[in-house]
Amino acid sequence: MTEKIYTTKKNGMAALMLTLLLMAAGIACVVFGAVEESMLLFLGLAIILFGWIPFLGLRILKPQEALVLTLFGKYIGTIKEDGFYFVNPFCSAINPASGTKLAQSGENGPTASIPGLKFGADGSTAISPEMFSKKISLKAMTLNNGRQKINDCLGNPVEIGIAVIWRVVDTAKAVFNVDNYKEYLSLQCDSALRNIVRIYPYDVAVNVDTTGDGQADEGSLRGSAEVVAERIKNEIQSKVNDAGLEIIEARITYLAYAPEIASVMLQRQQASAIIDARKMIVDGAVGMVEMALERLNEKQTVVLDEERKAAMVSNLLVVLCGNHDAQPVVNSGSLY
Repeated sequence: MTEKIYTTKKNGMAALMLTLLLMAAGIACVVFGAVEESMLLFLGLAIILFGWIPFLGLRILKPQEALVLTLFGKYIGTIKEDGFYFVNPFCSAINPASGTKLAQSGENGPTASIPGLKFGADGSTAISPEMFSKKISLKAMTLNNGRQKINDCLGNPVEIGIAVIWRVVDTAKAVFNVDNYKEYLSLQCDSALRNIVRIYPYDVAVNVDTTGDGQADEGSLRGSAEVVAERIKNEIQSKVNDAGLEIIEARITYLAYAPEIASVMLQRQQASAIIDARKMIVDGAVGMVEMALERLNEKQTVVLDEERKAAMVSNLLVVLCGNHDAQPVVNSGSLY
């Protein structure tokens, strides 16, 4: 299905005035015909009975809105420019997703899951105007599908959530190629997210190829968020092209290990951090000991044999690598 722009002039105000004049003329004919007992009475009744039909052809569009029109089941075009229009009164506006409300950023609870209903602060419900509107929004919208539990490439369950910014670019495809383009987008986002997350480990892992080139790399969900988001965006876009949708941007909004392994993975990260810190401390201590021995040899301050050097190295390493302050011990005698 190819989108066609419905070409019509913005003559809604003129049509409205003419219809009101016609209805006024019908009322005048009824009054005059009843007084004069003439055939104008029947003419006025006919005008009143059928004169309201042109009102059905009046359409008002705001900026960034579109109206898909069909005439007796045939697609005749889409109105995209804002204004006050008069179209064929027998035209019908089509929007299968008019009663579907996707979860938007900051929306939680029942308002994001029950189409067409609004919940007040006191818990009362009201019918949303969007439930009956057949207009299609062309604005950029944000879809937040919530968190999903997915296994990464190492089999570790992680929870991840994304926000997708999208908009409708082809109204004909959105209306006629899929049953409900909003639900279709939501399902494709879930599918694309799972497909991409399964390629990456949560953190950098050895012997893992995330690019598909056969070479191990350092790609990860935590360290390559921008790359992962771009791949998710491209994956979603490839799936929603037939629905006339454009994916503007995709961003990871939440990323964490699943609760059942979060504590174990935290201990693993803590152990890895402690090992790295200890390694850095030891490397620094060895360098300082080497520097001390070199300076002593250069200036010939103290002549140390191998046993005294070993004792000095041992003492310095204990002082530099220990977790607590060293307690000095004064040796008043000899090492021998």
